[in-house]
Amino acid sequence: MARYEAIEDIMENIDEELVICNIGFPSRELYEIDDRSKNFYMIGSMGLASSIGLGLALARPNEDIVVIDGDGSLLMNMGSLVTVFANNPSNLTWIVIDNGAYGSTGNQDTYAQVLDLTDIARGVGFKNSFYFDNIDLKECIRSEDASFIVYRTEAGNSTAPIIDLDPITIKERFMKSI
Repeated sequence: MARYEAIEDIMENIDEELVICNIGFPSRELYEIDDRSKNFYMIGSMGLASSIGLGLALARPNEDIVVIDGDGSLLMNMGSLVTVFANNPSNLTWIVIDNGAYGSTGNQDTYAQVLDLTDIARGVGFKNSFYFDNIDLKECIRSEDASFIVYRTEAGNSTAPIIDLDPITIKERFMKSI
């Protein structure tokens, strides 16, 4: 399965949740699949989707936040695993699409190919650490604890077009929606 199809699967379970999406191709793919004002598309800032999602989860405890991240971005900001766990916002669902590659920079291999990211999250303390194919996403979104989910896919990028919104427009549109 390709990352594009994984994002389609994820978005089939999204209703009113706020979605923070990883940089580059994942954001482009989400934009093509289901553009909406409650999606925040990362432009730059590799590794920080989880940090932005955590900030939103803490600032908006009555809103459900879903972060769509990548294995390369997670590996770039491993400290976010500990920070999210320590704060344990029940309204945060962090989905890492693990394609074993830095998809937006040329599909170079990541070390996630030799790691089990769910085991790492469990080792940090996440009670809800799952593979996507073993869960009901809607149930995880409404969990009592933060959820960490790994969705394994093949490496590669779709032909999704570049997002035709500038970063300021993306930010303002998102802020108005919340």
